[in-house]
Amino acid sequence: MTPMHQRDLSAVAWLVFLAAAAIEAGGDAVTRRGLRGGGVPWVVGGGLLLATYGVVVNTVKWDFSKLIGVYVGAFALVSVLAGRFALDEHIPLSTWAGLAIIILGGLVIQFGAN
Repeated sequence: MTPMHQRDLSAVAWLVFLAAAAIEAGGDAVTRRGLRGGGVPWVVGGGLLLATYGVVVNTVKWDFSKLIGVYVGAFALVSVLAGRFALDEHIPLSTWAGLAIIILGGLVIQFGAN
């Protein structure tokens, strides 16, 4: 595989990971709503979203350890951004620093030796 083709696949993988992370975070939020008074339909809906995330993330044809290792970075990014912008939470500097470390770790896993 040429280096350019490998980069293209990495970009596609990150787009898939970001979509999966949005679905997973949404599923977590819906489940949380159900457990905090929304009722069983919300919990079931959250479970369906979480199952959908599992299907989406596994469309990337990487070894499982690499797949989930890199995906964790995408999930962390989406989660912190959702907290900040969708839920209007104050994100402390330590969380931003931790996020940078997680993403760096994901990049090491992605581009490290095969």
